[in-house]
Amino acid sequence: MKVIFLQDVRGKGRRGEVKEIADGYANFLIKANKAKAATAQAISQLKGQQLAEKKKDAEELAAAKELKEKLESGKMVVEIKAKAGADSRLFGSITSKQVAQAFEKQYGLKIDKRKMELTVPIKSLGYTNIPVKLHNQVTAKIRVHVAEK
Repeated sequence: MKVIFLQDVRGKGRRGEVKEIADGYANFLIKANKAKAATAQAISQLKGQQLAEKKKDAEELAAAKELKEKLESGKMVVEIKAKAGADSRLFGSITSKQVAQAFEKQYGLKIDKRKMELTVPIKSLGYTNIPVKLHNQVTAKIRVHVAEK
């Protein structure tokens, strides 16, 4: 029986795939709302959904590229003040959460702290570039300036 997978099923198929599987297993998946019968109407509906998803993904990619241009224009530098010792080492460190909060406060743009690829916290004064994953194809760099209080 031909079915359209509504969810990922380990070893059988991924969401949105159309596959031929055994009748008994197909009935089980349909009752569990993990698949539906592949009728002509269902297949055309699936194609419409896939086109809508592609269009949405293209819009997200374009928005991510636009945001990357803004971030890397050189005009956006996040200023963070912290206490430091004589050798310009910070008392404590600057985390991605603090950078995200400062960025939102200064520029009004919200960037998720989990998308910042800050492997180790910032522990010294000066400028640092932090890579930010805006989209799975777009990575931008935020410039952070840590100054002494």
